[in-house]
Amino acid sequence: MVTAAALMFCDGCAKPPNQAAASQLNPVLRIQSLPPADPHKFPDARKMQDWKNPYLIIRVDGVALLDTANNEQKLLTPDKLVEALGELPASSWPYGRAVAVAENSTSASEDDKAQLRKNRALVAGTLESLQVVINWVPSS
Repeated sequence: MVTAAALMFCDGCAKPPNQAAASQLNPVLRIQSLPPADPHKFPDARKMQDWKNPYLIIRVDGVALLDTANNEQKLLTPDKLVEALGELPASSWPYGRAVAVAENSTSASEDDKAQLRKNRALVAGTLESLQVVINWVPSS
């Protein structure tokens, strides 16, 4: 009897989950565990090709995460942005919690412009809720 009670008591005494382990599983915790943004490390706005942190492109059909190494875009829906950013290694964030964001504004239709504004707002809100600094890149 005493043994069963002791086992039940010890079961409830388990250590809380390791925050490092939890942050590996939870993309929000992984992003929030990064150091705050350091704007002094950002490259000159005219040299955005030197940007080393995540780079996003707002598009009519979603948001693209740009792989600057090979100039490929991974298209995401705005609701998958946190997961995609959380999967990036800490080495992808040398400036801290900051992303560059550009808008693909080549579209002319009013519906497309409305969808771009919606996606921009969703991305901005998501990043701000994560305390990620947005470095807006002017459209070229």
